[in-house]
Amino acid sequence: MTINVLILCTHNSARSVLAEGMLNHLAQKLNKDVKAYSAGSAPSGRVNPYALEALEHAGVDTSTAYSKSWDEFTVANAPVMDIVITVCDSAASEQCPYWPGSPVKVHWGYPDPSNAAESDKKNAFDLTRQAIGYRMLQLLSLPLETMSSAERQTALLQLQKS
Repeated sequence: MTINVLILCTHNSARSVLAEGMLNHLAQKLNKDVKAYSAGSAPSGRVNPYALEALEHAGVDTSTAYSKSWDEFTVANAPVMDIVITVCDSAASEQCPYWPGSPVKVHWGYPDPSNAAESDKKNAFDLTRQAIGYRMLQLLSLPLETMSSAERQTALLQLQKS
């Protein structure tokens, strides 16, 4: 049974795209049946080029990365999410839509690398990708397929503190 994970950020142009790319990349490498998606409440319509570069630097395929609305995941034929993760503070404080299946929700905030000085942006995106990648490895180390919703919630909140 595939575990579907939706990662949210307001503009779906940097942190959520980094998380989607890293989680899918690592899940494939570790042969885990986990599928990541990303979306935003107010998508920018484009993925930050520094995010794409940071993912490509890590060997992640970015050919399917695009900025999209969380509305895509509220329609009848959308995949049912098991976990919803917010990665920016503004998205965490927004009223999320109803997610069919009542997924586990957690906030794992990261500073926005887009706010770095132009001369530091490449490094800021690489560091953010590394931090997110580490958290996604922690997520993939959990026995998600055998955990109840309550156990997942507890484990994800523990990871939030680490």
